[in-house]
Amino acid sequence: MHDMDLSGLDLNLLPVLDALLETRHVSRAAESLGRSQPAVSRALARLRAGLDDPLLVKTAGGYDLSSRAKELQPRLKELLEQMQELVQPRSFDPATDTSLIRLTGLDLELAIYFPKLVKQLRRKAPHMRLETVRQELDSFSMLDRDEVHFSFSGLQPSRVEHSLHRRMIDQMPLRCVMSENHALAKKPMTAEEFAAAPHGLVSITGKGPGSMDAVLQEQGLSRRVMLRLSSFMSVADFCEDTDLIFTLPQRLAERLASERRLSLRPLPAELEQPPVSFYLYWHSRYHLDPRMIWIREQLNEALKTLPPPGDG
Repeated sequence: MHDMDLSGLDLNLLPVLDALLETRHVSRAAESLGRSQPAVSRALARLRAGLDDPLLVKTAGGYDLSSRAKELQPRLKELLEQMQELVQPRSFDPATDTSLIRLTGLDLELAIYFPKLVKQLRRKAPHMRLETVRQELDSFSMLDRDEVHFSFSGLQPSRVEHSLHRRMIDQMPLRCVMSENHALAKKPMTAEEFAAAPHGLVSITGKGPGSMDAVLQEQGLSRRVMLRLSSFMSVADFCEDTDLIFTLPQRLAERLASERRLSLRPLPAELEQPPVSFYLYWHSRYHLDPRMIWIREQLNEALKTLPPPGDG
């Protein structure tokens, strides 16, 4: 017997082979398949040539299966079932799912958005496990390397953008965060006064200027960054009793200022910027995954309860 070359066998013939082995009759196989008898006869000839076996052999009582066909029949049914599972839409049941879902983001972003998702999932997917992963300098590379399923970020990817999808989950203006006793906390602030004040900056990379430096440069101004932090969470501790000003997205600023002796002030009119957008990012490999689609829908539903910035 020669080795079979799968490239020479039309897999569309396998359902025909299954019908032929089940009915042991060309006409009845054609009827069950909804095809013409000549078409099934031609398919049988191709199968015999491809498998190098007669498959159906004539006897006094009609047709019977060859020994090879008898071996093939149960394995063929199993194979066809597996192929059907392979191509049919994947099912997902949140009530029984035990998957591990990994997310990343900056500390304050996770603190604001992640609990909303957790509450939603604990109700609807009680066996699903969730894990936050410490964000590297570039969470987009973590998505690309399949280290996390989702990333919360207000940044734009500088590479692998073609492989990523995103959904905007929040939008807000920038606000100045300062001590309630700061000299600029009780009166309108000019761009010159803002630039002249000592500033704090949250820098994940620890390198380069902040986005506000470019805005000031457009106005012919510059500022002095006296403190760089790698985390948002400690901003209030360094701001509450000092002369430092931090410039942060409003919802993040409100979270930090809660029950602290801090004041939130708008930027000077000349320095106002378009609202900052925050996104949920995911990789193309999970774009059509039913589980991940469902999780994105749950986050979208959970965030509907998030009050607008300034309302709490």
